[in-house]
Amino acid sequence: MRNDTAGRARRTRRTTALASLLGALGLLTIVAAIGAEVAGTDLAAPTPAASHSTTPSPSLAAPTEPDPVSFTLVAAGDVLPHSPVNRSAAVEGGYDYAPLMEGIAPFVSGADLALCHMEVPVAPDQGDITTFPVFGAPVELVSSLAEVGWNGCSTASNHSVDKGYDGVVATIEAFEAARLGYAGTARDEEEAASVQTYRIGDAGAPLDVAHVSYSYGTNGLPVTVPGSVDLFDADAADPTPIIEAAAAAREAGADVVIASVHCCVEYRTLPTDAQIRIAELIAESGTVDLYVGHHAHVPQPIVDLPGGPDGDGMWVAYGLGNMLSNQSSACCVPQTSNGVLLTATFTVEPSGEVDVGVEWTATTVDRSGGHRMYVLSGAEGPLGTLSADEVARRHAMVAKAVGDPAPERLRPAESLADYSYRLVRSPAAR
Repeated sequence: MRNDTAGRARRTRRTTALASLLGALGLLTIVAAIGAEVAGTDLAAPTPAASHSTTPSPSLAAPTEPDPVSFTLVAAGDVLPHSPVNRSAAVEGGYDYAPLMEGIAPFVSGADLALCHMEVPVAPDQGDITTFPVFGAPVELVSSLAEVGWNGCSTASNHSVDKGYDGVVATIEAFEAARLGYAGTARDEEEAASVQTYRIGDAGAPLDVAHVSYSYGTNGLPVTVPGSVDLFDADAADPTPIIEAAAAAREAGADVVIASVHCCVEYRTLPTDAQIRIAELIAESGTVDLYVGHHAHVPQPIVDLPGGPDGDGMWVAYGLGNMLSNQSSACCVPQTSNGVLLTATFTVEPSGEVDVGVEWTATTVDRSGGHRMYVLSGAEGPLGTLSADEVARRHAMVAKAVGDPAPERLRPAESLADYSYRLVRSPAAR
């Protein structure tokens, strides 16, 4: 699979050389327009303006090798709008969740790519908002995610079909209306055979980042339309569908593949044997650059497993806990009040090799303070209604769960790329 990526990098170098030659002839704008048309992009933000040179080139010097391209990615835990969360977000005529997320917004908006985990479907009937155990969320939840700075979400979860197929479609339509990407659910098998892709980088060396999302099941509810939810067999510790989807994404041209995996046992800090084996097999497959886990509702370890696309390892965040929820020791375990913001820094060499570094940032939800979210990492003193001692206690729980391999990040993510925007779902026959 590295050979395919290296071949893509060689094509990028040839394209760069040709663009340099045509730029000297004053034709770069034409080439850029043709390239955009061929790529079939559906831009959620404008592409960088093409440069124009009015000075003739004195010579046709050999093009230089392109520099590595770096970008930052932020991922977070479960978005789980229980009834009390919805009440905290209620405004006249609807809902607004953005104020609840203001505390983490700088970490989200600062990254080149921010991917959340939408645990629940949007209610197809907005007059019938429901929560646990069968969720149907207000549509404003999605627009609020966009407002805070998220670029897209994984949507495959055990609650994906809580509102049936109509809920799957309503969720997709809400994401499309907010111009957010989504991975893990689809309207039909044809759409399921495509992959959500984000283009990131600079004008000379753009990168395609693919996002795949899979769940262990749907709480026993039927998936009535084939392909509408991406599923795998966690009981058998068989991540074959995830591996095949990642391989197809690479074959379709992805330079980086992110896998969001929704499994296995709730409220348990240590991953199960099956959970570990699933991650090991994905790492051994060499198809995924970063594994992002969900569903446990508590922070879990972050580890570097042998394998990965270049054989240098694959970072695994077994579970990022809850981003926004009403869970706490009152219903579950104390750790459910907390979550993790995972910041990953990618550097892609012209050869196609990908280096990944990860950091973690602890977050929490202040239930008594209207479900406002706060960053625990680096905090000194009280936050909202949380005392300084409670802030320190929650931070210690997250740090103990995450472990030592990855360093803690105390400040917001920074953009390293020139631009990022969403593409239409790229064809990737599986």
